[in-house]
Amino acid sequence: GVEVGPQPQGVVRADTLDKMRKIVKHGLDFVQLFNEGREFPPCTIEVFKIMEKVDYPRNKNDEVIAIIHPKLQDQDWQPLNNGDPLFLTLDGEVIAYKGDCTVYPTFINEAAYYEKKQAFVKTVKMKLTAKHIRSSVL
Repeated sequence: GVEVGPQPQGVVRADTLDKMRKIVKHGLDFVQLFNEGREFPPCTIEVFKIMEKVDYPRNKNDEVIAIIHPKLQDQDWQPLNNGDPLFLTLDGEVIAYKGDCTVYPTFINEAAYYEKKQAFVKTVKMKLTAKHIRSSVL
């Protein structure tokens, strides 16, 4: 499966649909070239590994007591460093990120994850290296 977003539930955006079509086309092109015996050289790519799902701050009654800070909103895949603002309480208090490394939040304030008690997901940036490949069936 391919998930391309973000986009609101029940909405079809032309730009997002176009991205999805391009991704699927590249995937099919790769499969065709691989099946034809094309050799692909080694490569290194950057990926984001999910580390932790982060919930909204809650009180003892399990009620949300803070919202996503405006400086974090719409900043998916952007670096988040120790001391950067995460949440804003209804009283105007800033709750900052307390971490020992830079993380890259994603799925920030997504409506689909609200009921799952997920304000965002912390990811870390990594590099993966693949050896060259070629189909052995010709």
